[in-house]
Amino acid sequence: MSSDHDEEFDVVIIGAGFNGLYQLHRLRQHGFRVRLFEAAPGLGGVWYWNCYPGARVDSHVPNYEFSIEEVWRDWSWPERFPGWADLRRYFDHVADTLDLRPDIQLSTRVTAARFDEQDRRWAIETDADDRVRTRHLLLCTGFASKPYVPDLPGLDGFEGPCHHTARWPQEGLGLGGRRVGVIGTGASGVQVVQEAAKVASQITVFQRSPVTALPMRQRTFTTAEQIEAKLHYPELFRERNAPPGSLTEIRRLDVGAMEVSARERNRVYADAWEKGGFHFWVGTFNDTLTDEASNRAAYEFWRDRVRRRIDDPAVAELLAPTEPPYPFGTKRPSLEQDYYDVFNQDNVLLVDLNTTPIDEITPTGVRTTGGEHDVDILVLATGFDANTGGLTQIDIRGSDGATIAQRWADGVETHLGVAVSGFPNMLFLYGPQSPTAFCNGPTCAELQGDWIVDCLIHLRDHGLTRIESTPEADRAWTEHVNEVGEATLFPKADSWYMSANVPGKRRQLLNYPASDAYLERIHEAAANGYEGFVLS
Repeated sequence: MSSDHDEEFDVVIIGAGFNGLYQLHRLRQHGFRVRLFEAAPGLGGVWYWNCYPGARVDSHVPNYEFSIEEVWRDWSWPERFPGWADLRRYFDHVADTLDLRPDIQLSTRVTAARFDEQDRRWAIETDADDRVRTRHLLLCTGFASKPYVPDLPGLDGFEGPCHHTARWPQEGLGLGGRRVGVIGTGASGVQVVQEAAKVASQITVFQRSPVTALPMRQRTFTTAEQIEAKLHYPELFRERNAPPGSLTEIRRLDVGAMEVSARERNRVYADAWEKGGFHFWVGTFNDTLTDEASNRAAYEFWRDRVRRRIDDPAVAELLAPTEPPYPFGTKRPSLEQDYYDVFNQDNVLLVDLNTTPIDEITPTGVRTTGGEHDVDILVLATGFDANTGGLTQIDIRGSDGATIAQRWADGVETHLGVAVSGFPNMLFLYGPQSPTAFCNGPTCAELQGDWIVDCLIHLRDHGLTRIESTPEADRAWTEHVNEVGEATLFPKADSWYMSANVPGKRRQLLNYPASDAYLERIHEAAANGYEGFVLS
């Protein structure tokens, strides 16, 4: 894969989302020679690809941005929960403010990486015929970069436009006056349904399991409000970036739901509900995700609030069942603005795939066991090969020639959610077995990212050219993640947190559910000479 003319770097980064851009910025500050490769023609990672109708973030600002003052000082958001177009503009603002573009190569997909044991470097190839060598390889591909499309018979024969929400046409696709079918009711499904219901002649929603969507409480910001808010940004970001690295203004109570009166419990729930966003998920009682009784109480409050908005009792039972389909919050809640209300419209039909599963996709629609549903446009809101897909889709081969996909074929093992034995000088951010989906993107990019940067500085300053986790450390961390998971209700749901949405993947918790404990563990490892790693 290499020649005497390969370009040499200290660090190669894959991915131009929050993690990739932050790594590039920080490493350049410390004098590393860095190249960042991004497959998309634009910046933003998932926010380049996510341009479907209604696509927007689910973390309120200023959580969902960098805490770098020179970036936020001259930037203003128009809404509490920004949409995809504003996020694209934000990433351009970041790159221009920090002058990152000279070291970013867009429209370039890394296709292969091989570790050369002799000179302790990675040899990398791209689809643009680049051949580079680097001491360190940083994977910033994100947890949602490989769309998952289920094996639906006849899908290739559908005659109309058919797109996964994560691969929506960049030029857009008009839904007005069309019959739209949406398969899937996760975050992107909720957002598409809300928008399509306004303009489509008919929208048919194919639901396998109901989503526990929470009120977004969206609102616009004035310039004056943004100027006032920025007076408090330094304090807010110190709060956000301090353990547990949580969302600003969202703190759960240090008491269990069953330890207070029913009246107080409902007051706490109602207050969080009105605040919107993730307050109701992570900002109420400390045992919602660990105690079944507390979890049931939260679900029943959610269920009763949702049912008030749905006219048809049968539809209400499908969207907000009497009995919880899974413990509340163990599948990531989506945020909605009028999702439940649209099912009162004559042009919106809900199809329950549990009672009438899909038989096949026909050239003109979807045939279930209950009949044919004609559609002009088919939207696949079917999620991702989450956590690992972005890594395993690249032909990455370690010191023994095995790929990362082969290494994880029977289940994921990592050390601290950043490294894998057998793959020296390769580290990944926002990946499997780190907090990832329990810690919003820019927060993780800074907290986990600073640890990575400090590690590479340590290696350089001590004349070390190789770092690799040990098999024993990988196994120990994996067992620890499993133990932490077993103390929660997450294993009781078949979610992408548990790798249960993609056939063939081992069912295991791939998101560490305690960001405060995680930060303590990684800093403890560093303080102990990068315990669990072999440095040479």
